Amino acid sequence: MKNKFFSSVFWKFNEQISSQIITFIISIILARLLTPNDYGTVALINIFIVIADVFVTSGLGSSLIQSNTVNDDDFSTIFYINEIISIILYMFIYVSAPYIATFYHNGELIIIIRILALKLPLSAFNAIQQAYVSKYLMFRKVFISTTIAAIISGIIGVICAYSNLGVWALVLQYLTNTIIISILLYAQLDWHPSLIFKWKKAKPLIKFGWKILLTSLLGQVFNQLRPLLLGKFYTPTDLAFYNRGQKFPDLVSLNIDGTISAVLFPVMSKHNSNLLGVKKMTRTSIKMTTFIIMPLMFGMAATSKAIILLLLTEKWIFSVPYMQFLCIAAAFGTVSNANMQALSAIGRSDVLLRLELIKKPIYILFLIIGVKISVLAVAYTMMIYSILVMFINAFPNIKLLNYNIKEQFTDIMPALSASIIMYIIVNIVGQINLHIYIVFVLQIFLGIIVYLLIAKIFKLEAWDYLVKMIMK
Repeated sequence: MKNKFFSSVFWKFNEQISSQIITFIISIILARLLTPNDYGTVALINIFIVIADVFVTSGLGSSLIQSNTVNDDDFSTIFYINEIISIILYMFIYVSAPYIATFYHNGELIIIIRILALKLPLSAFNAIQQAYVSKYLMFRKVFISTTIAAIISGIIGVICAYSNLGVWALVLQYLTNTIIISILLYAQLDWHPSLIFKWKKAKPLIKFGWKILLTSLLGQVFNQLRPLLLGKFYTPTDLAFYNRGQKFPDLVSLNIDGTISAVLFPVMSKHNSNLLGVKKMTRTSIKMTTFIIMPLMFGMAATSKAIILLLLTEKWIFSVPYMQFLCIAAAFGTVSNANMQALSAIGRSDVLLRLELIKKPIYILFLIIGVKISVLAVAYTMMIYSILVMFINAFPNIKLLNYNIKEQFTDIMPALSASIIMYIIVNIVGQINLHIYIVFVLQIFLGIIVYLLIAKIFKLEAWDYLVKMIMK
């Protein structure tokens, strides 16, 4: 099982990194060809697509992974339920498109919304494929599919951008990416939808899944409130700067954290009756992810100006302060995610739902305060909110896993302390009056040296663990 776990982490990490690096390179090319307003327009529409997407990508798929008694018939049954939901959602968005366009005072959004929403039935199918892959730890197949899809869809996007298609370059890139992933997974997987529907078998899956769905839905609805309000009270360009500032920390944190979480959830679920084992895996996950993600996020915050100028040019310079605040927010988000994965694995979707009901009023308060002040204030309040949520998500596992606050601080503080020291030094180096390329290289070099020296001198547990893994 240990070898299977690390093999799965390896392939999941490769999948995340390869596709995201390709997508990142493509996004840099597109950012130079397209305007912030083009990105802002898609961001406005994507608010509604992302919320609708939750209905077909969350909940039922998680229930298939969490259950230890499912078979191919269950996957087919949930597939049909998912597709019916996606078609209903598409029809709703299709009818609502004129009203959404009126809300933003932009008539050209109607056709874009209706085309981009075609992603929903595709996502419904792909969500079940992804659940199957996760259930049986077949991440190598996803690696192949997502890498090829990222390359082909990226090329299509660049060709469209060079052809002066503007916002349609982004729309077509998003759609073709989902289509290609689904086709390639269909060709690789043994499971294909069959003409079987067993409502009796779907009931227990729905019983668990609806709570996960509602939890994810609450999270996404409230997450999308931010771009919704920014798009309403500010300009699409302001929204584009904010989103671009968020892209960089997301690229790193979601890939690494997402890799470990995607593999850890099915592994934990198979041992969900052994709470001590789940606690041990949760602690290992937190130590490893904080050791890797925190220095990357604090380092990225310290070098944000150089990153934006070197990769995206002066056109995107206003993204820098957003990127700084959101990098810090992402650093603390990894701890929250590990605690929530543990709750999902032991089947406590009810606790996850209660946590969301506690957190969301706080989120709304922070968001309203930020929106009333400025777009930058929103980024600042999101950073504070992320730190607060880390504590809120930690409390249930004190009782359920006997994972007390002292232990959680012990697991987090080594990486956090080393990252803060590294951040201060890298920031100081950034003030040197030299060419930006030279300063950037110095910042990266010193940041790595300082962090690894601290890890070695103070013998951080995660560092020793990584060294042993590499030596093996």
